[in-house]
Amino acid sequence: MNAVNSVVAAVTQRIIERSATTRGAYLERMAAETQHGPARGRLACANLAHGFAAAEAPDKKALRHIVKPNIAIVSSYNDMLSAHKPFEDYPAQLKAAALSAGAIAQMAGGVPAMCDGITQGRAGMQLSLFSRDVIAMSTAIALSHDMFDAALMLGVCDKIVPGMLIGALSFGHLPAIFVPAGPMESGLPNGEKARIRQLYAEGKVDREALLDAEAASYHGRGTCTFYGTANSNQLLMEAMGLHLPGSSLVSPDTPLRDALTAAAGARAGEITALGDEYTPVGEVADERAVVNGAVALLATGGSTNHTMHLVAIARAAGIILTWNDIAELSAVVPLLARIYPNGKADVNHFQAAGGMAFLIRSLLGAGLMHDDVLTVVGPGLRSYTREPRLIDGSLQWVDGVSESLDTSVLRGVDEPFAPDGGLKTLTGNLGTSVIKTSAVDTAHRTVTAPAVVFDSQEDFLEAFKSGTLDRDFIGVVRYQGPQGLGMPELHKLTPAMGVLQDRGYHVALVTDGRMSGASGKVPAAIHLTPEAAAGGPLARLRDGDVITLDATTGTLSVDVTAEEFDSRPDTGQAPTADEWIGTGRELFASMRAGVGPADEGATIFRSAV
Repeated sequence: MNAVNSVVAAVTQRIIERSATTRGAYLERMAAETQHGPARGRLACANLAHGFAAAEAPDKKALRHIVKPNIAIVSSYNDMLSAHKPFEDYPAQLKAAALSAGAIAQMAGGVPAMCDGITQGRAGMQLSLFSRDVIAMSTAIALSHDMFDAALMLGVCDKIVPGMLIGALSFGHLPAIFVPAGPMESGLPNGEKARIRQLYAEGKVDREALLDAEAASYHGRGTCTFYGTANSNQLLMEAMGLHLPGSSLVSPDTPLRDALTAAAGARAGEITALGDEYTPVGEVADERAVVNGAVALLATGGSTNHTMHLVAIARAAGIILTWNDIAELSAVVPLLARIYPNGKADVNHFQAAGGMAFLIRSLLGAGLMHDDVLTVVGPGLRSYTREPRLIDGSLQWVDGVSESLDTSVLRGVDEPFAPDGGLKTLTGNLGTSVIKTSAVDTAHRTVTAPAVVFDSQEDFLEAFKSGTLDRDFIGVVRYQGPQGLGMPELHKLTPAMGVLQDRGYHVALVTDGRMSGASGKVPAAIHLTPEAAAGGPLARLRDGDVITLDATTGTLSVDVTAEEFDSRPDTGQAPTADEWIGTGRELFASMRAGVGPADEGATIFRSAV
């Protein structure tokens, strides 16, 4: 294998040095928890009796005498969301698999799972980002009973997986395996769905036609098939060694999916402190694993949400990751995948072309990932260049393909789609932001135009419908950040912006809100920090100010002198507490008041580092 790329090595070393104090303190806390053996051995008799009261007689005996490891199952199951519906049957499968491997499993607790696709453009979307930290706390509550030797995490979508991992890392002395559900079968091609969305935005098709297209796209059990945050989560867990190899993108309701689920249950029992392969999650998620996750996301044009989630995950393990680290990695990591919205294919096509095994093989071979990591299947990321197969009814891992089976979807490092990764940072006198460039044509990556400033996405869409945006402009949608409106996803702006760009106008978006993994062909500087609600420069922008967004040079600036700009009063106002009410939002007021900036993970857990 080639030596690690010099930039990857340098960024990793810088993260290690920057995190020495906080990571060291984290590992000390985890080591202290490990020294005392299974926590349930220290429970008082009444406590322990409560813990096994509902168990079957053989399990009661094993739990009472601590002769078998006990595995916690933490699930995001609900039967409304397609991605989480498959988890309905998992606890029984996992319990049976754990038992067959000499362990016990208990359903420890559930976490909430909301869907950005449903709450898009609704008040509920303003709770979406905060739900990640609620999920982290819910995971901690599930594990807080001191009954468990390892955990199986059942999660898929946007905030759920990052939240569960943050929660699991607070119990970093316990092993944790993430168990995916897989994507639904391919439906209406994503490009056709996008076309109909734009036609609807222009008033050329009616709501019934739009609903028909959406229903043909989202049609069954499993994750949505485009490459948004949900599928980026699955890639991240595998690249960090927290999934079984090759398990991320195997569809639900297939014999292979069932076999992989059972294998996860059995493996969890093998890696507890009661055995010889102790693999605590706090050691798996080290600095090298974090860099591996970032590299895999960059190489595939993954979700922009992970510029926040991966930062927050790292901090939960005492590791300080910055946007500059991600930007430096992006400069040397080539784009190896074209998955919608960065191409026409969906994740099932990516899987068929070679999937994660080929991707990791290519990146390891080029020295762009670290092999010397700990994973849930043992030392070394090289295990993840193998893929699962059912051979004569037995689950086995075989070498993945050495050449892509579809180079329009997936390529090796020698023939990338682009020489650099799909995510970049932009800096300038408006602050620091993130842009996803993998789906943006090079002709549209630099835009200089007057600003049109909005304090809500609803006002933007009204202006679009009225025709006042038929011109060159940069749309500024502010007060959408974590402290402003809870950082909702603004994906409803995508069709309108796409229409204007297709009409030949030079347009871009600047916002302190989110656009997620569905960021598309229009340049969008997102997650801008400091945000408007925290007194950031966006608060002082005026209509007509000339803004330059240059994704090539990595700059975002307004053509106003520093003296004039600094002396301006705010030209807008963040939503007040009285306005941020309804749909349960008032219950999250303390989170909105205490949340940190986007570049530090947009988390309420600000004391973690």
